[in-house]
Amino acid sequence: MAQKVVTTYVDDLTGEESSEIATHSILVNGAGVEIDLTDENYEKLLEILNPYLHAAGARRIRGGAKVKGKPKAPTGGNDDSSAIRAWAKANGFEVSNRGRVSAAVREAYEKAR
Repeated sequence: MAQKVVTTYVDDLTGEESSEIATHSILVNGAGVEIDLTDENYEKLLEILNPYLHAAGARRIRGGAKVKGKPKAPTGGNDDSSAIRAWAKANGFEVSNRGRVSAAVREAYEKAR
């Protein structure tokens, strides 16, 4: 007995079927989702997100690659620690919500920037 398996790729936004659809992973507040989009709809998504990503230090995101911008000057104290904590949590580091951020986490944060 022969069996034929047909895979249909569907754009999650439009419902359009296409062989040109790719799956993209998105992580927000530690929760990840995958979305299947045509290249055109993925570019639209990036255009919407780019002002926010730029504000976070990325110049442009295209094709899943993050291009770093100029490092921001440290604001010192809690602001800098808050940013490091948020980055660390998003990247799998265990950090407390209060107190000193370890030198190892700070070093990893600086290398990632």
